[in-house]
Amino acid sequence: MKKIEEIISKAAENDTLDVKRFLFGSMDFTTLKCTDSEQSVMAFVERVNAWDNEHPDLPHPAAVCVYPCFAEIVNECLDVEGVEIACVSGGFPSSQTFAEVKTVETALALKDGATEIDMVLSVGKFLSGDMESVTDEIKEMKSVCDGYGAKLKVILETGCLVTEDNIRKASRIAMEAGADFIKTSTGKEKIGATPEAALWMCEEINEYYKRENRKVGFKAAGGINTSMDAVIYYTIVKEVLGKDWLCHDLFRIGTSRLADILIEELKD
Repeated sequence: MKKIEEIISKAAENDTLDVKRFLFGSMDFTTLKCTDSEQSVMAFVERVNAWDNEHPDLPHPAAVCVYPCFAEIVNECLDVEGVEIACVSGGFPSSQTFAEVKTVETALALKDGATEIDMVLSVGKFLSGDMESVTDEIKEMKSVCDGYGAKLKVILETGCLVTEDNIRKASRIAMEAGADFIKTSTGKEKIGATPEAALWMCEEINEYYKRENRKVGFKAAGGINTSMDAVIYYTIVKEVLGKDWLCHDLFRIGTSRLADILIEELKD
């Protein structure tokens, strides 16, 4: 049996109410639609505020994730303490824009209240072998984030990297360039998060920690539609990285669908 199959076979034992509560608190509750507007984002944030009042037994989501132009609105409307404001930035979702535009967009989002930035690794440059540019862009984005005390998540877009070697190499480059998290996917490509990619990424996080004694977080996103999907990623992190990574500072799930599912299952 392949290693990933062995790990997934253990997921059922983690399909518990306590794990689901933890997963609810690990969500980057996300809206990234072309139809997003000030009004829709305000309503989206009000859902988070309402959960805090209606479900006091549940943890709050780890973050609200939006486009950079909505950081100020989230900052103004979010009433729940401890929820981060995450913004996708740097030419999301393709990363196909000027490096200068990426850093300016990021600085504007942070100025407006973002506390976390999700950037996309320049996959085209990576696949063409230009690792120096890929590394430099991440370092520049990290520098901007550091100026505001914000965390940087680097999205690898694993469905486009395709191979194990590419996913492992991209993980190493992102971490060595300063990423606080590595993240599977944007959710905008045909292939989002997969257990195989998550396994390879977590193994690289583990090896990096052994070398550098710095803990890098893991975020799964893209196609997480059921509570069992989330439990599988929880199980991968638990088995590969251990209980130290089972905290909201080091484990995240990016989703727009999962919240209501978890609430219903926790009510039953």
